Amino acid sequence: MCSSDLRALRVSRIGNVNDLSFSGFLVRAALSLVLVLLTFNPSGYSYVHMVADGFPSVTPVEVVLGILLLIGWIVFLGATLRSIGLLGMVLAFALCAALIWMIASWGWVSLENTSALTWIGLVVLALIMTIGMAWAHLYRRWTGQTTVDEVNEGK
Repeated sequence: MCSSDLRALRVSRIGNVNDLSFSGFLVRAALSLVLVLLTFNPSGYSYVHMVADGFPSVTPVEVVLGILLLIGWIVFLGATLRSIGLLGMVLAFALCAALIWMIASWGWVSLENTSALTWIGLVVLALIMTIGMAWAHLYRRWTGQTTVDEVNEGK
């Protein structure tokens, strides 16, 4: 068997790595939501609350967890900015804010219920990061065009 046959066999068994399945999208959504909610949530059990409770003293565990969260934010926000750009993020936030306003105007959620609005905002942030993480796959599926990262060859 030649190397191209082995690659074809491997791709046929595990699927094309460049394809985004629904479960792949859900994994990105779950990871985005976990990152957002571990950082802050209104329940009182988050990194922000943990550090605020002991402030101004900070423990080594809090520092390690903070660095891990920072790495996660850099990876997720970096990928989102590279894929949909700052304008895309602003437009996505504007659309989500308008949808929340519309839902509030229908009476589905009260503007006085800050906890519910905070939860909705955190889920929206996670959803926008999920879209950013999956954008190249979604764009290729919707348009049939591939996106290419810029590479500095020979520099």
